[in-house]
Amino acid sequence: MFMFQRLREGPSVSSLVRLCSLAFAFTTFTLCLWTSGSRAEEAHAIAMHGKPAMPADFTHMPYANPDAPKGGRLTWGLLGTFDSLNPFIVKGLAVQPIRAYVVESLLARGQDEPFTLYGLLAKTVETDAERSYVTFRIDPRARFSDGKPVQAEDVLFSWQLLRDHGRPNLRQYYAKVAKAEAPDPLTVRFDLAGANDRELPLILGLMPILPKHAVDVATFEETTLSAPIASGPYRVTAVKPGASVTLSRNPDYWGRDLPVNRGLFNFDEIRLDYYREANGQFEAFKRGLYDFRVENEPLRWHDGYDFPAARSGEVIRDTFKPGTPQPSEFLVFNTRRPVFADIRVRQALTLLFDFELVNRNYFFSLYSRVAGYFAGSDLSAYARPADARERELLKPFAAQIPEYIMDGSYRLPVTDGSGRDRNTLRAALKLLSDAGYDLDGTVLRNRVTKAPFTFEMLVTTRDQERIALAFQRDLKRAGIEPSVRSVDPVQFDQRRLAYEFDMIQNRWDQSLSPGNEQYFYWGSAAADSPGTRNYMGAKDPAVDAMIKALLEARDHTDFVAAVRALDRSLIAGFYTIPLFNVSEQWIARWNRIERPSTTALSGYLPETWWSKGEPQASPAK
Repeated sequence: MFMFQRLREGPSVSSLVRLCSLAFAFTTFTLCLWTSGSRAEEAHAIAMHGKPAMPADFTHMPYANPDAPKGGRLTWGLLGTFDSLNPFIVKGLAVQPIRAYVVESLLARGQDEPFTLYGLLAKTVETDAERSYVTFRIDPRARFSDGKPVQAEDVLFSWQLLRDHGRPNLRQYYAKVAKAEAPDPLTVRFDLAGANDRELPLILGLMPILPKHAVDVATFEETTLSAPIASGPYRVTAVKPGASVTLSRNPDYWGRDLPVNRGLFNFDEIRLDYYREANGQFEAFKRGLYDFRVENEPLRWHDGYDFPAARSGEVIRDTFKPGTPQPSEFLVFNTRRPVFADIRVRQALTLLFDFELVNRNYFFSLYSRVAGYFAGSDLSAYARPADARERELLKPFAAQIPEYIMDGSYRLPVTDGSGRDRNTLRAALKLLSDAGYDLDGTVLRNRVTKAPFTFEMLVTTRDQERIALAFQRDLKRAGIEPSVRSVDPVQFDQRRLAYEFDMIQNRWDQSLSPGNEQYFYWGSAAADSPGTRNYMGAKDPAVDAMIKALLEARDHTDFVAAVRALDRSLIAGFYTIPLFNVSEQWIARWNRIERPSTTALSGYLPETWWSKGEPQASPAK
């Protein structure tokens, strides 16, 4: 078993999503340090483009209230379950807020900038213009929750541990380090020669730091419910397996007065309550059993908040427009399956999805959709002609990327919204015929084997099931009879991580600073490695080459061109059916919770909230 202790036992919902899905989403902009000369010097912050927004003497982040009162309890209502407190391994379903509230990194992300990191466990950071090394100087005040100091040996231990036993993305990143050493007890230097990775200093800055004295390497990759020892503002103080976890603020937290933390982590207690079913989760919120919810269902946001507490103002609804690429939902083809190996099949099924009908009937026409993975940002290639830089990058792959995608004229199909659009059906059947399928009465069959065209759509929520059933009706018109299988969240995650599905619904959150994590999302090496997010099984040399190009870009213009070229390559692969884009964040909260008036570039941040009035116990569940 994994242990943080020596026993036989190791990006807010918004923070959760961003930390799971944005913790390694970094740009390859030109790296700049806040220095006074051309020589590399120690700095309080590090940015991938330009200078850090906050000077060395800043007192707090602009999105935090430095005078926020401390006390009270924040209760989250999370959908699903858990069986582990270790979020750094593939095995098990971990409590992800452990990463944000219990375990710290050398540096902390500034949420008002595309990608800037400020000192946390490391008081300063130093690197050169070529990023051939990075040196961190640990704050001598830094302490783990058991009172022992954070030292260079803990950093080296964490690097080795996660490189050899961590999640696939951690292993991939940390293996790029040529050499690591500790010149003194509070200094760590990473030699990055030969890595050719301009963002690696920042990736190492966000490395979680674990205590060498309290981790059993032999059992690290096993799930555990034992409370970890770490350096963050909270400690795990109670665990009800699969149902709830309680985090209590450490009264001796070493970093409470750091400028990067001022106005954050204001609650004495954070309770994470898990719900197995979405409707029950919402009913619990209406009863005040937890304090806030991120609403992802337009029907519920439109009609579902007509209950007494919402009418009286006890429940407040907030809408935020973050400055990051719009989160997008997709139906994902598992191209490892023979049924989806032919791109013409994937193109045909994309034509058959009736977005206009679904958007009107299910989403009150609140959604739009974009073919691509950086919707609503300058990084998106959709409906934008490739410039000279993009064309040069994609020249070796010109044969596989159609001109209609290069010139920006490609558009997702638009139906008449009737559910019976004949034009899209005719075009889809032509593609399916070219791929070797013919209609036999009302059944589409393989021309050679005579086997019917069928596959399984795996779902885990009511909302996913509604979309799958709507798509099932669309497909029947072409003689395709898919099945829809609903499973619990645990089984869904297990099958998704092992790629044991034909089609699932998924979303990849992106930032304004995509980087190494793109290999984890789409890279060929990730396609056959369990636990990555390359759910579609993409193995495309063009995609790999564009990720490499964005990582090597030296200026903003070249970086944007490389990201757009990556987006264009992914669009050309037809790996997914775009469902919809979300341009706003919908948050409902009980008025016992207050928030700052300023919103970060990344959107809402529950770690900046505080309890209103006298602290009160949350209602019993």
